[in-house]
Amino acid sequence: MHTLGTRVEDFITWANLEAAARGLTREVIPPDPHGRIGTERFRRSLAWHIARRPGGLVALAIQYGHLRTSVAAGYAARSRDGIHDLLDVETARATIDTAADLNAALEDGLGISGPAARRAIKAAATAPQYTGTVITARQARQILANPHLAIHDNPHTLLMCVYKRDKALCHRGLKDTPSLDQCVPTRANIARTDQHATSLRLRATTLAQQAGHVPGPLGERLRDNATRLRDLADAHHRTRISLQDGTA
Repeated sequence: MHTLGTRVEDFITWANLEAAARGLTREVIPPDPHGRIGTERFRRSLAWHIARRPGGLVALAIQYGHLRTSVAAGYAARSRDGIHDLLDVETARATIDTAADLNAALEDGLGISGPAARRAIKAAATAPQYTGTVITARQARQILANPHLAIHDNPHTLLMCVYKRDKALCHRGLKDTPSLDQCVPTRANIARTDQHATSLRLRATTLAQQAGHVPGPLGERLRDNATRLRDLADAHHRTRISLQDGTA
């Protein structure tokens, strides 16, 4: 751990030198008033930033999730802020952020569609009670266990998973959480927003442009995929509901 702590400090030095050399004064990592950054605070910062990137919950599951089983339980037990608690807290915070962002967007007129649209609206409405509060490890576990807060945005597949275990096809009966890298876009847990529909059309345009530069069969496949994405966007706009028009 001493060696890792030294590497963290070396990383901070390198990052600050890079920021200074490029004139990025706002990117400098300031001294910590509590002393050395250390591995614990470095892990927290890294997890926070990963969780809040597009697709961040998937990244957390991939990059950190294996530690739940590969790191001995005794490691986490030595501290209330062990790696298991860190994963729970950051995942719960990102979940609340997702719900809160959706709630704010819905109040601003965002439209939503899909089999799970109303469940998403209901879940988003509960987010304000959690925002702005300090989430402990115990509260994080309660949030993650709350089926009414199971909203997971999945930019890669241009949809939102409003997870309900008995309707899911991604977990194959092995666990009680969604596998966002195995989303089935036509199933009962999905919802799409106006933003997703816009992204669908942008991706369709990109595929159609690519189709003009590749041989016949591959070009046809790209054009078919572009048509499918446009159809999904059209279906969203035909069936969307919103708080403003009273259909939600």
